[in-house]
Amino acid sequence: MRNISVVATIANAAAGLCGDRGDISRRASSVGCSRQTVYDHARKVLDAVRQFDPLGPFRRSHAEKIRLLRRENADLRRRLDRAIEFPRQKQQEFAARAEGMGISLTYIREILAFILGEPAAPSRSAIGRWTAAAGVAAGRVLARHDALIRPLILVGCLDEIFFHGHPVLVAIEPASMTWFLGRRPDRLDGRTWADALEGFPDLRHVVADAGRPLQAGITLVRQRRAAGGQAALDSTLDVFHTKHRAQKALGAARHREARAAEAYEAADRKVEKAKWQGIPARAAAGKAKAAWRQVEMSIERREAMEATWASVACALEIFRPDGRLNDRAWAEARVAEHLPDLAAKDWDSTANHLKDPTSFTFLDRLHAELGALPIATELREALVKLWWLRRRRPRGAGQVVGAGHVAHLVQRVYCSKLDEGWARWYRTVSAILRGVVRASSTVECMNSVLRMHQSRHRTITPGMLDLKRLYWNTRRFRGGKRKGRCPYEHLGLKLPTYDFWALIKDEFDIALAEAKADAARKARTRLIARATAA
Repeated sequence: MRNISVVATIANAAAGLCGDRGDISRRASSVGCSRQTVYDHARKVLDAVRQFDPLGPFRRSHAEKIRLLRRENADLRRRLDRAIEFPRQKQQEFAARAEGMGISLTYIREILAFILGEPAAPSRSAIGRWTAAAGVAAGRVLARHDALIRPLILVGCLDEIFFHGHPVLVAIEPASMTWFLGRRPDRLDGRTWADALEGFPDLRHVVADAGRPLQAGITLVRQRRAAGGQAALDSTLDVFHTKHRAQKALGAARHREARAAEAYEAADRKVEKAKWQGIPARAAAGKAKAAWRQVEMSIERREAMEATWASVACALEIFRPDGRLNDRAWAEARVAEHLPDLAAKDWDSTANHLKDPTSFTFLDRLHAELGALPIATELREALVKLWWLRRRRPRGAGQVVGAGHVAHLVQRVYCSKLDEGWARWYRTVSAILRGVVRASSTVECMNSVLRMHQSRHRTITPGMLDLKRLYWNTRRFRGGKRKGRCPYEHLGLKLPTYDFWALIKDEFDIALAEAKADAARKARTRLIARATAA
């Protein structure tokens, strides 16, 4: 506590610095302090004045420090404008989203260490607890969503994928790309598939490959629905796999052709070598001629196979080559006419697919939907032809020549003559034709995404599968005809928000608290067990 005022201190300094003989003693006596105090006040006041001297070294050094600090503050303010807050809750959201994308825990931890710095980054075990809790939360949210989307799932593409020997059932709604079934069963058989599909009673049409468990499951579902008096389930054998097997058979023919060509080239080189050596080349020439005949026969067989397959493949299309709408009778007649020409062993699986009646189920459904429209047959056929012509018209920027550029315009006039409201019915017909599902390409797209996850995860748990499924269904498409909306939105599911983290945040906090309480309970149990053993 100060006993002498500031004014008295300055007066003491004046006496000590500028006073005459005896002034210091008189000043100390008048103030009530010692002579040493007067000397101390003189030194302190002198130091203070020197510090504020504009030309002094102390003031210059402090001015330089102040300038540097101001520059540092300005730089920090600029950095603060671009800084991103990354608290613990944001780290948990990042870990959950990254897990949904398929990033492994190790890579998630490395990214967080790069952003936060090694000391502040969470451990791999902590990230594992976060993602496990996110998986539990996603499962609880999906249970509510699945109950809402069941009436909306009418068509499904089915397949299975294996994670290091463990099967995962995958089902996609093709129009919206909604992943409505993702389950890891203990075993893969027809009953497993049937039990999984029973949760979707409004499902009317499925597209699947010829896998035995999958086809057995579809058959079992049909039997159960027939016994229970429920609506029937239509099934289409995947066209993609049929065409893929045909391309493998054609590839084998091309391979045989290439081997025959290599054999001829080797024989021809022997003929040239004999001529160069000046020895008789009749025997070598005979072998080369025979090899060339094999090349010609291989080319003829391959070209015949390609031509025959081109004729057979038309049966799997929506339209015939002449532009008329395809139907089961024409398709089966086309297959019966040309399939005997593909009697080689390489074509056995393709032939079995084409002989399966379910290969043309999509045509039956197409004609049933078009036939249900309350319009005249002539108008319906005209609208179907208009749809076909619009997709066949030339789209180049060159000179407009030929009837192909105006055929669809003439057809529009014809449709308007049949019905003034043809445009409204055309939109309906167009939606039906666009919605034809004859291949399980959508589920193959999903499997291609999951295959990338296979390389990053040694196994996949039910929680991880739920997390990936919810993330996929709430992720907005970045391109294509579905751009800007997520699968749930395209399906027609109404939610207050489609943000992935907002949907699971509350359940995540509950699941994480439950996991911590369970861990603490297990720790106490272990301690009691050790104490009892001791």
